[in-house]
Amino acid sequence: MTSPATLHAASREALAAAERTLDGVLGQAGVEPETLGSELFSVVELLTREIGLRRALGDGSSDPEARKRLVTSLLDGKVSGPALRVLEDAVGQRWSSPRELLDGLESLGRSALLTSAEKAGNLDAVEDELFRIARILVGEPELDQALSDQAAPVAAKRQLVRELFGGKAGAVTLALVEQVVTRQTGRGVGFGLDRLVRLAAERRERSVAYVTSAAPLTGQQEQQLTEKLTGIYGRQITLLVEVDPKLGGGLVVRVGDEVIDGSAAGRIAALRRQLA
Repeated sequence: MTSPATLHAASREALAAAERTLDGVLGQAGVEPETLGSELFSVVELLTREIGLRRALGDGSSDPEARKRLVTSLLDGKVSGPALRVLEDAVGQRWSSPRELLDGLESLGRSALLTSAEKAGNLDAVEDELFRIARILVGEPELDQALSDQAAPVAAKRQLVRELFGGKAGAVTLALVEQVVTRQTGRGVGFGLDRLVRLAAERRERSVAYVTSAAPLTGQQEQQLTEKLTGIYGRQITLLVEVDPKLGGGLVVRVGDEVIDGSAAGRIAALRRQLA
């Protein structure tokens, strides 16, 4: 899963323009963001398989109108009108490479699905479900490896995701997880899901604090910690908590690249370093 920050300059401009079109389409009455996002993901899968088509649609040196006509001729009647408008605008932009067009369409699909969760009032739930699934995969390296295996059939990996998480997560979360699994590119599915968690948090102009606690936190403790971290960082903080008894006591908090280690294990390790 590629971040917009890793795209080349032309592709970043193309993605920004396509996002404006997506926002306009999503603002129209009757448009279903979840359906649109799923359709965009289907096109990403198509272009992943069809290298020649991907090259034709992502060739920045060709006539933009010809690229728009090509995508219309192929997909008219196979995707919804709103999805086709987004796709026509996207392929009409100048991307740095066909691969980055693919990354851009994936980003648009994620945005549409997160917008769906936002409009339904359950973006928090999607964020939490993604976090929980990521933690499961981090704790089960063999499972993460199976889902990250680029040689494994996509259909089999998608079926495994549904069997494992179908009853534990909503439709938007499952669609996002399946997309990460489908286009996994080497750093593990858990890593890709963590990036989606941050993306969901950014939509609410928050930061994510990953908290590891030696014991479960009460609701009051979570609220107090959220308020304290919000005061420290000067912005709203989303708290995602996992329990690890091996800490011995206390908490480890990670916000971005900064780690606050208040655990017993962390204090012991610091003492050992001082005595070494």
